[in-house]
Amino acid sequence: MSALTAEPVNFAPFFTGREVRRVEDAGLMDKVYQLRHQVYCVECHYLDVDDYPDGRERDDCDVHSSHFVALNLQGEMAGYVRLVHPDAIQTFPFQTHCVQLLEGVSLPPADKSAEISRLMVSSRYRRRRGDKVSGVTVNEEHLSDHERRVSSPQILLCMYRQMYQYSLQHDIRYWYAAMERYLANALAGMNFGFQQIGPYTDYYGPVAPFLGDLRQLEDGLSNSAPALLEWLQSPD
Repeated sequence: MSALTAEPVNFAPFFTGREVRRVEDAGLMDKVYQLRHQVYCVECHYLDVDDYPDGRERDDCDVHSSHFVALNLQGEMAGYVRLVHPDAIQTFPFQTHCVQLLEGVSLPPADKSAEISRLMVSSRYRRRRGDKVSGVTVNEEHLSDHERRVSSPQILLCMYRQMYQYSLQHDIRYWYAAMERYLANALAGMNFGFQQIGPYTDYYGPVAPFLGDLRQLEDGLSNSAPALLEWLQSPD
C-alpha cells in the first residue's frame, strides 16, 4: 500500500479527548475538580487538603482557562489539562513563580499565547515504578518488559491533540509550561519540543518555564513524524 493510500495512524486508540466547558458541561467539570483534588491535594500534597473541604480543587484561573480531558473507551476520565489564557494585565500563572528569564529571551504576544497547566493522568494509569503525575515514567531503563505500558503516552498525546486543535481554532501560536526536566525530555521524545526560557525554581517541585512555538512544532513534525502531525490535525 502506497503512502498516499495508507490508512491514517491512530496514536491513541484507547482514548478520546474533548473540551470541557465549565457551564455547559457542569457534571463533567465537577469530575475534573474531583480529579484535581485527588491528584494535587491527596496524592501529591501540592495543596492543603483542608482548604478544599468539598473534595474539589478550583482556583481563580479556571474562569479564563480552556479545559480538556482524555476519556477511556468507557467514557471514564483518564487525564486532564487546561490552557490558561492571559489575565486582565496580560500575564500568566508561571510568571508569579518563575520571575527570571534566561538571557536573550523575549516573550511572544500574550494574546497569541496560553499556558499549559494542571497536566495530570489518573492514578489508575500510573502504575509503573517512577510514574509521575503526568504519567511519564522516570528511570524507565529499570523496568521489565511487562511493566512497559502505552496508556500514559496515549493519554498525553490525546490531550495535546485537543489543545493543539483548540489553539489552531483560536489563533494561539505559543504555549508556556512550567515543567520538571523529565517531562520536557519526555515531550521532546514524543516530538513536542519546548525551549527552556528561565531557570529552575520551586513551584510544585523543581520546575523551569518552557515555551513552545506551534509553527516550529509543525515544521519539525512534517519532517520527523508526518503521520503524527496528520493525526494531530484530524478530528477526534
